[in-house]
Amino acid sequence: MENHLKQQILKQGMNPETVAQQIQHFENGFPFLDITAPATPGDGIKVLNEKDLMHYLKTYPEKAGQIEVVKFVPASGAASRMFKDLFAFLEGDGDISNSAFVQKFMNNIEKFAFYEDLDQQLKKQGSSISHALDTKDYKSILAALLFDEGLGYGNLPKGLLKFHRYKDGRRTPAYEHLIEGVQYAVGKGSLVKIHFTVSPEHTEKFKQEIEQILPEIEQEHGVNFDISYSQQKKSTDTIAVNIDNTPFTEDVGNILFRPAGHGALLENLNDVSADLIFIKNVDNVVPDRLKEETKNYKMAIGGLLLEVQEKVFEALNKLDNHPDEASVSYAEQVFSTEMGGKLSDDFSTLSLEAKSAFLKMKLNRPMRICGMVKNTGEPGGGPFWVKEEDGFQSLQILETAQIDLNDPASKKHFNASTHFNPVDLVCATRNYKGESFDLLEFRDMMTGFITEKSKSGKDLKALELPGLWNGSMSGWNTIFVEVPLITFNPVKTVNDLLRDEHQ
Repeated sequence: MENHLKQQILKQGMNPETVAQQIQHFENGFPFLDITAPATPGDGIKVLNEKDLMHYLKTYPEKAGQIEVVKFVPASGAASRMFKDLFAFLEGDGDISNSAFVQKFMNNIEKFAFYEDLDQQLKKQGSSISHALDTKDYKSILAALLFDEGLGYGNLPKGLLKFHRYKDGRRTPAYEHLIEGVQYAVGKGSLVKIHFTVSPEHTEKFKQEIEQILPEIEQEHGVNFDISYSQQKKSTDTIAVNIDNTPFTEDVGNILFRPAGHGALLENLNDVSADLIFIKNVDNVVPDRLKEETKNYKMAIGGLLLEVQEKVFEALNKLDNHPDEASVSYAEQVFSTEMGGKLSDDFSTLSLEAKSAFLKMKLNRPMRICGMVKNTGEPGGGPFWVKEEDGFQSLQILETAQIDLNDPASKKHFNASTHFNPVDLVCATRNYKGESFDLLEFRDMMTGFITEKSKSGKDLKALELPGLWNGSMSGWNTIFVEVPLITFNPVKTVNDLLRDEHQ
């Protein structure tokens, strides 16, 4: 790297060695992963029956009440993409017949939880929703909704938008996550810990929203909350490059660094100290009438993780204290049966010491259970068996970009996939000695993503770090569990709020 470039990178507070690696990724790309099979029920995906569910619903609350539980909610993204079609209409000629999306929005406008606030906003301006609809002044409605002079929804994060209507008020996703926390994330001392990752410009608004509603929820449910916040670290931003892979510079001469996707939140997760961490996206919430099944399956996967973890810790302690045939056999059984791990054919030929070392290395890792829903055509990563460099197979969540669809075998496995990842995770990030793992040691830096963007009319290439539940957790021990589709209700566009699940 040229010295003047290194100085510029240092001046902007970034690490030249890290940036050099990122430029190499742009030049060389990322290798496809070696898929051996899709994870399916009975081969990588565990399906819980009614008896299993009842068991975990009974055992989980007691166990959770003795440990630290945290609900980790990635909530930093702006909601602007939710309103992409509405912004496009505002920039157009105002002819609603050209936009089926805007027609649907206007025809159902009274069904949105923000309807009353929006009507009030228009009345301040000497109009109303009904008047604007009658005069076909659709742009004034959208401007009042999206722009900062109105409700400012176009610049707010999803977590602070009004999603659901109740008889006694309206709730934001942040509010719904607090209610969910009461249902399945009560840890020792009847404490509900929730951690939101937010962008710096919205932190105060988040705090105001939470402080306003917290006392009533605590009083009603007899619990205490510990709410914490963090921002995506600037040091995790990645360099943007021109199409020829040279650094992209802005008008002022500075090199452009961009947020590196949700994989950057691994650093935030690494700072969270807890025995059990639930991860769920901020927009995947439902009204109270539909929460029961979500609660039950959260408790089930939490209970399953704690149960498997007990056996893993027992196996590791046995290997520490008595690395004999019996302890190795027990550890092998835990790895194969409880974890669903696959051993290679030559494992049986290893010496006792080599078996013990191998099993200890495989078991002593962060653990996660990932809920998987049946594939209904929604976009999202899928569960697959992947062959690792050491020849062993592991369970991974892969995005389509990580799969070589020009390879007939990979395409066959991809097409045979039956489930996808709704970002429904529960994690255990402490080892059998009670120490926190350094999660950065278990990511696969060769699983990033390169995308093409533009800025100020110029094309650029952007680099995303290994996704939080993809390459960032590549080295974790993973169990996939089938969960019902009703537990997955993301809001990608504002009209998704018209679905029955959000009404």
